[in-house]
Amino acid sequence: MAIVDAPTIEDTAADVLGVLAGPDAQLRPGQMEALHALRRPGARVLVVQATGWGKSAVYWIATSWIRRAGGGPTLVVSPLLSLMRDQVAAAERAGLRAATLNSSNFDAWQQIEDDLAAGEIDVLLVSPERLANPGFGARVLESLAGSLGLVVIDEAHSVSDWGHDFRPDYRRVTDVLRRLNPQTPVLATTATANSRVVADVAEQFGDDTVVLRGPLARSSLQLAVLPLMDPLQRYAWVVDHLPELPGSGIVYTLTVADAERLTEALQRRYADTPGMTVAAYTGGLDSAQRERLEEDLRANRVKALVATSALGMGYDKPDLGFVVHVGAPPSPVSYYQQVGRAGRAIDHALVALLPSAGDDAVWDYFATATIPKEPQVRRLLEVLSAAEAPMSVPALEAETGLRRSKVELLLKQLAVDGVTERLPDGWRVTGTTWEFDQAHYDSVLAVRRREADIMRSYLRGEQCLMQLLQQSLDDPEAEPCGRCSVCLGALPAPLGAAPDPQTVAAVREVLRGEEHLLEPRKMWPGGSFGARGKIPAALAADEGRVIVHADAAEWGDLLTGALRADAAPPQDLLDAAVQTLSRWRNQWSTRPDVIVGLAATGHPQLVAGVVEHLGTVGRLPTAGWAVEARVPDDLTSPDEAAFWRKTLGENAAPDVAGKAVLLVVDESSSGWAVTVAAATLREAGARAVLPLLLHRTVG
Repeated sequence: MAIVDAPTIEDTAADVLGVLAGPDAQLRPGQMEALHALRRPGARVLVVQATGWGKSAVYWIATSWIRRAGGGPTLVVSPLLSLMRDQVAAAERAGLRAATLNSSNFDAWQQIEDDLAAGEIDVLLVSPERLANPGFGARVLESLAGSLGLVVIDEAHSVSDWGHDFRPDYRRVTDVLRRLNPQTPVLATTATANSRVVADVAEQFGDDTVVLRGPLARSSLQLAVLPLMDPLQRYAWVVDHLPELPGSGIVYTLTVADAERLTEALQRRYADTPGMTVAAYTGGLDSAQRERLEEDLRANRVKALVATSALGMGYDKPDLGFVVHVGAPPSPVSYYQQVGRAGRAIDHALVALLPSAGDDAVWDYFATATIPKEPQVRRLLEVLSAAEAPMSVPALEAETGLRRSKVELLLKQLAVDGVTERLPDGWRVTGTTWEFDQAHYDSVLAVRRREADIMRSYLRGEQCLMQLLQQSLDDPEAEPCGRCSVCLGALPAPLGAAPDPQTVAAVREVLRGEEHLLEPRKMWPGGSFGARGKIPAALAADEGRVIVHADAAEWGDLLTGALRADAAPPQDLLDAAVQTLSRWRNQWSTRPDVIVGLAATGHPQLVAGVVEHLGTVGRLPTAGWAVEARVPDDLTSPDEAAFWRKTLGENAAPDVAGKAVLLVVDESSSGWAVTVAAATLREAGARAVLPLLLHRTVG
């Protein structure tokens, strides 16, 4: 919309900055340029600036200016609840009335929508997932599309599948832009976009997109890479060094399991130490828990949050004193984004990366996780095409045999191409033909692997660390920083000391004492397996236990030894099995009468050794199950369950009639080997089956 007889943008900027940062605050270089670019009716402006530069100040000033001139409200598309909460608070400090519609405030939606219709809200923040919701689109967005004063797309790199954090729902933001009044200006912001991402986003927004880039160096950050350690040594290093790190901060891990294990080790060590509270922050927490932990860190009530990437984009604690990575992210761009949480309003913050040889396997997983596999997409589309009505995600999970998370991802990716659409009562196909673009996905994968190579260069210290990060984002002003561990030729204090061997041993003992539950599957998978619906109680396994979960650092020797090539179990595994049963016995539905071993992944010596030892210690009879099988890779849930039903049916079960069975299984990721084996034993007369899984792998 054209702004007529409005107060000057300069006066508005002075007013808003005075409220946000004090009467002496001045615009930073580039901020006024962005504001002037937004004055043009129908402007499309992409701002790429370092974290902490003040991108949000630009859109609060622009919003205030537009509202003073009688323009409509601003719609901010924001990726995370934590970011939305921070932005609502910042908008209100700027004198704007702000609200957000998200999963945590459902009860307030109607009032917010009423206030919006009445013109009483200046800023509405929504997630890209909310934009993609058909109910929201029909009820709210259609009524706003012609009257919005400004649209802001925060963390805009997520629009591009060349970006480090591509989200299919974000890609659909461009659909919203096409429904806007052509006069509505659009501002997109990010700190993490290289030239390829910038070009892709600009192409989606339109040929006349104005791109404003600034230098990405962060003078307050002192970057360091530590020597290679094994996973357990990395845990111990954090335990030893956390008290010495400045202020409070974030310890990032690559997986949820790592975040929870490291938190347990830290809490045990510092349980009685004032000022050393730590907590785990992962995507599995509900919104209230996340908000509480974010506020605890912001108020320095915790020394550190041990977090996955769930605590990332947009979290604002200006005095965050350190960021430590236990494992390197797969992309220098995502790494720059995460370390950018630190040192935003202080002169010095420490950033340390603790690499491990095992990080490459995690990188490979992340590189391919969002790349669709053509047979899976074809299967999903076949089921949807045959349906007479829209289907829910759980129904599609049951019909296709794909995991729910995979179904959701594929549906959203297909929606980007207009092949599927989400209705209030489920998903359906649109009739648009889908073609598998192998060349495009090969290119995306190649880019991700090149980024992993850049991270390897970072870990080897081949050049200034800050300069390398800037170059990965195509910053033309990249130059040596003079303060990182490469420029200095040494690790800055207090990062130099290796972990204490006694700490390594103590951490191993703590982690091996953790209890890992094995929740029994409750539903048959349908599909090629045939049976679907709830597993009858008469065929179900009891809740079980897991000794080694995933790539547990405390079991590194076992994972590279007896669990890689079948061998007799080491004594520490036997001891752990006995300790697990000792802790578990108070929760047994009944005491086992017999121990049965099942080598589901080709470890008969390992299983037999554990069964024999437990039988001797517990004075229980034992039995083997002579099964020789290798589960083919990439089976769907119905196919894997069918495989085990056929395999176990061809190998007579031991005599278990009237007995409670302790079932020892070597490995499983899906749990189908355990589930079908338990049902087979129950059919053979077992009155209960208590599973003990030696290694729960990640599929």
